[in-house]
Amino acid sequence: MSTKLYTKTGDKGQTALLGGKKVSKSHLRIEAYGNVDELNAFIGLLKDHKEVEPRIGNQFYWIQENLFSLGSILATAPGFTGFELPKITDIEIKQLEVWIDKASGELPELRNFILPGGHEVVSLCHVCRTVCRRAERSIAALAEAEPVDDTIIVFINRLSDYFFVMARKMAQILNAPETPWSPGEED
Repeated sequence: MSTKLYTKTGDKGQTALLGGKKVSKSHLRIEAYGNVDELNAFIGLLKDHKEVEPRIGNQFYWIQENLFSLGSILATAPGFTGFELPKITDIEIKQLEVWIDKASGELPELRNFILPGGHEVVSLCHVCRTVCRRAERSIAALAEAEPVDDTIIVFINRLSDYFFVMARKMAQILNAPETPWSPGEED
């Protein structure tokens, strides 16, 4: 007999953190890891596009793995020591910086803000960037209320930079136009 997916424990707007602490589904911690989960789903959609070359797809996969680690950290009650959780460290942050610097070095200098678009893959990179920024804001709000490891905040901040650069890099790879923002100008 298989285990049922639903437990009915959340039917009244409560859920349990890893460690057993019950909290409202509107709790800052739930909001934070929910935003991280949403980001991970969008990265999966982006990664599965046939236009994404394997090297970049592997980066997206690595990011997804690390977002699962980050989500498990956020889903854990403060002070829980039942087992060792995965960590986000300076090593993961440095890896993002290496990818950002490499891609940035291959792009023309940015002289204007650019509008998201030009190709579906480029737009999805921008969706990932903006969902990442929302996750960052919710993690920052959580950090004002409860302890949050600083490396998590740095990682998620760097990740939004990564997706901005990847939007530009994918535009370059796909020969998609970058549309500069030009307020007040009309076609």
